[in-house]
Amino acid sequence: MKNFSLLLSVYLLFAVQAFAQKKWTLEECIQHALNNNISIKQIELDNQLAAIDQKDAYGSFLPTFNASASHSWNIGLNTNITTGLLENQTTQFTSVGASAGVDIYKGLQNQNRFRKSKLALISAQYQHLKMEEDVALNVVNAYLQILFNKENYKVQTQQFNADSLQLVRSQALVDAGMIPSGDLFDMKATLATDKQRIIQADYNLLISKMSLAQLLQLKDFKDFDIDEVAYEFQPNSIFFETPESIFLKAKQERTELKIAENNVKMAEKDIEIAKGARLPSLVGFYSFSSRVSYANLPNGLGGVMAPPPFFEQLDTYKGHNFGLQLNIPIFNGFSAKNNIERTKLNLEKNKLALSQSELDLERNIYTAYADAKGALETYVATREMLKAREEAFRYTKERYENGMATAFDYNQAQTLFVNTQSDLLRTKYDYVFRTRILEFYFGIPIIPNN
Repeated sequence: MKNFSLLLSVYLLFAVQAFAQKKWTLEECIQHALNNNISIKQIELDNQLAAIDQKDAYGSFLPTFNASASHSWNIGLNTNITTGLLENQTTQFTSVGASAGVDIYKGLQNQNRFRKSKLALISAQYQHLKMEEDVALNVVNAYLQILFNKENYKVQTQQFNADSLQLVRSQALVDAGMIPSGDLFDMKATLATDKQRIIQADYNLLISKMSLAQLLQLKDFKDFDIDEVAYEFQPNSIFFETPESIFLKAKQERTELKIAENNVKMAEKDIEIAKGARLPSLVGFYSFSSRVSYANLPNGLGGVMAPPPFFEQLDTYKGHNFGLQLNIPIFNGFSAKNNIERTKLNLEKNKLALSQSELDLERNIYTAYADAKGALETYVATREMLKAREEAFRYTKERYENGMATAFDYNQAQTLFVNTQSDLLRTKYDYVFRTRILEFYFGIPIIPNN
């Protein structure tokens, strides 16, 4: 039993460690966010409501049917509904009925409502897709931010290790009398600055992990970590496209434009529904009724006799009522006219919203293209700058070790070199994200389909 408990404890320990060491890939992060994001779940509920509204619109084509039943007691002087005589007694009556109705013609309002419900369902689906795209882009941005902070933390740590070795060399140079002892304090100050940079880099990494974990709706994210994927700089073929060509393709595929276009179509259906209220409507109806009395009936000889059986009375006193009802709207306080005017104005608002969406999309694409191209040029320039800073630092380091440069010169060259390393990392991941956005506008999915 003790051996079993020990084995179980070891298994649980390894299971916990395995869970804590899980590395999330970008695809896993996006999929988890799509499955658990609260905003997406709210949109999914809107989709279900739109489907229910479509069922309501379909149900308007079907006949209505209702049934009723009642049982009453009459005490005192009342008219017997069966004999028509006033009687001072307690009587009981049971009545049953059923009615049905169907819209034969209603100004095509039912048909237009059904068409609008289908458009509303499509809009809800587009809204769902739009929310998924926004969440995926946010996840990609947060994921790349973590990768940048990870690499930046490594850079700061490597620089701290290099400066620690340099401090040892500086001590040896001071002992040999090649550099003044004051330079040793400058090196110690540099090492303290390196520690501050490591602490700040570690803090930035923690914050970026927390941001992504919150996007993923993870409750316990203290051990959250991602898979370290190396994103190397690569020229992107998207730059062979012009902003104009990207915009023309985006106009055909972007979800926000489809939503705006669908809203215009729904507004047009609202006008047709409103106009239908000014047309005559024709309704067919049918009703059935019967009753049962529990009171004694006169027998014509001065006596009374028991009432007929229950079902015999239902058959005897049954009645049918059916026909057609024509309603012609003549004057309704301008409500129909005002509703038509209201829907026309709403159509114009949706047309303007569509035009504004196209303008926003064009502006966003031109901005994204400029940002991506600027990120590319900035990365290339920073890469060249890093080569120069590295050579300058190496040269200053050699001069410092030979007593030909001061610790201030060494620290300044080192600071410029480390800052440029961080800038190169930042520009690299900025370039990756900017090109992802541009590809997204061009119709390339954020995560390629397998």
